[in-house]
Amino acid sequence: MEILYKSTRGNNETVPASAAILKGLSEDGGLFVPTQIPALDTDIETLSGMSYQEVAYTVMSKFLTDFTEDELKDCIARAYDKKFDTEVIAPLAKSDGAYYLELFHGSTIAFKDMALSILPYLLTTSAKKNHAENEIVILTATSGDTGKAAMAGFADVPGTKIIVFYPKDGVSPIQEKQMVTQKGKNTYVVSIRGNFDDAQTGVKNIFNDKNMTEELDGAGFQFSSANSINIGRLVPQIVYYVYAYATLYGNGEIEKDEKINVVVPTGNFGNILAAFYAKNMGLPIDKLICASNDNKVLFDFFRTGTYDKNREFILTTSPSMDILISSNLERLIFRLAGNDAKKNQEFMDSLKEEGKYTITGEMLEELKDFYGNYASEKETAETIKRIYEDTGYVIDTHTAVAAAVYEKYKEETKDGKKTVIASTASPYKFTRSVMEAIDEKYASMGDFELVDELSKISNTPVPNAIEEIRTAPVLHNTTVEVEEMPKIVKKILGI
Repeated sequence: MEILYKSTRGNNETVPASAAILKGLSEDGGLFVPTQIPALDTDIETLSGMSYQEVAYTVMSKFLTDFTEDELKDCIARAYDKKFDTEVIAPLAKSDGAYYLELFHGSTIAFKDMALSILPYLLTTSAKKNHAENEIVILTATSGDTGKAAMAGFADVPGTKIIVFYPKDGVSPIQEKQMVTQKGKNTYVVSIRGNFDDAQTGVKNIFNDKNMTEELDGAGFQFSSANSINIGRLVPQIVYYVYAYATLYGNGEIEKDEKINVVVPTGNFGNILAAFYAKNMGLPIDKLICASNDNKVLFDFFRTGTYDKNREFILTTSPSMDILISSNLERLIFRLAGNDAKKNQEFMDSLKEEGKYTITGEMLEELKDFYGNYASEKETAETIKRIYEDTGYVIDTHTAVAAAVYEKYKEETKDGKKTVIASTASPYKFTRSVMEAIDEKYASMGDFELVDELSKISNTPVPNAIEEIRTAPVLHNTTVEVEEMPKIVKKILGI
């Protein structure tokens, strides 16, 4: 069955997967969505005997139907290799009454590696398939993890350049050090004076600037995106939910067709949307538990049906979730609106002009698959400390937000279903916040002293991603105002 893609804001015009991946964002400003969600028709016994790479092919081949078997298998083989520190790629750790799906075993120790390890290969394959002659310029905004993972994926990939914007004071010290020490002749990192939403809006505005697109085309460049607005980022994320369920079944933790819950710490809404797509493929997921930090715009949305970004932007210890405009929510809104692009456009126009929109009562009723809640900074720190003291298992701040919300969900609903928690980053990425949550005595230590102390108390080796930045020189040190973003892009490209 052929799966085509259309824009959430456009007419019924459709494009194959490779064209959607290459474009990143539709010309009308909308996001590409599949015209239908394919069924997961491989039985669980078969899936449970597969490697991660085999599950990836089984799932992704259903969405990327214009890729040949050889093309897709080559992309998968090159992505999920020795860059990961475990052969199983995404292991499950049973702790504190839940199953932690560890998505941080890739080269930058965050879940973004799961999709950004394969996106460069999907993108360069798509360029060949669509006879693209221009050099591809990956333009992306990051709240900390996407930037490094994207640069690691695209570094020195022929025919590409990558420019990453991040909020100067809105990422952890380790996250910033990972980005500014990134090697690669085609990688560029720019900090902005503003927050992540400013960076993301700036990138979208550049994408939607027709004059700039023409100027770039004349100079032999074309834009694409590594953010989760690119469908090539979203499809690989569906894989690990299927793999997790198959692993639980293979390990005898669940019965055939037994429903599980999934908890996802959520910022831009891509990771939990991937779980929603997995559920709609037929994976037996019951509740999709959306966990927010103090920037609880999604919690308020699930409770009231009003999405309102008109609020204080709070910098937290879980910075990858410090987001007030959750871009991928648009894909869900489009679906809730009956795939009505005009209706969706009205909501997005309202968000742009007034900073908010309210969905209909009928649409709100359709959100029953989801449960939303949030964890304060205090609750996040207390969760890290409690789980460490009770079990010896150390989790990062984002995973702690999810674990804290899961406790609230259980208390509120008394639901005892087995539950997978998406563990989205290694605690080594947020060492200071994690260690200070465990014990205030660590507050006086330096960042890399804390790394070594974390290794001791967790009995885990320091990841290569951290070792390699201890003494790495800073290679990128440009900071600009938000309004200067288009200008710096042109300067980097020599236009």
